[in-house]
Amino acid sequence: VQLQASGGGLEQAGGSLRVSCAASGRTISNYVVGWFRQAPGAEREFVAAISRSGSGTYYADFAKGRFLMSRDNAKNTVTLQMNSLKPEDTAVYHCAAGILPTITVVPTEYAYWGQGTLVTVSS
Repeated sequence: VQLQASGGGLEQAGGSLRVSCAASGRTISNYVVGWFRQAPGAEREFVAAISRSGSGTYYADFAKGRFLMSRDNAKNTVTLQMNSLKPEDTAVYHCAAGILPTITVVPTEYAYWGQGTLVTVSS
């Protein structure tokens, strides 16, 4: 499966952005999908993940209550709605997919990665 992330951009603190991940080549319904981010000079970190059906989600502590991950298997897309953005949310956001039995926060468990989309939050 190939993944294409989009929707990043520049937003002010307190604003919202939606990033999307479009899959091609295979139906995304077969995959657990995760979002990870990497800020300049920092390690890649887990943001959120969603089960194959979409019935289960899991968020990093910093994302809880602010970010909402969803999927539309019919459209082969996964989205991450980010609200109440903070400057520390500035990073390249990557979507990743894996044929997994359950959600995982471990990036090496995901076999397929998109190229990432840059989110910049100004103070």
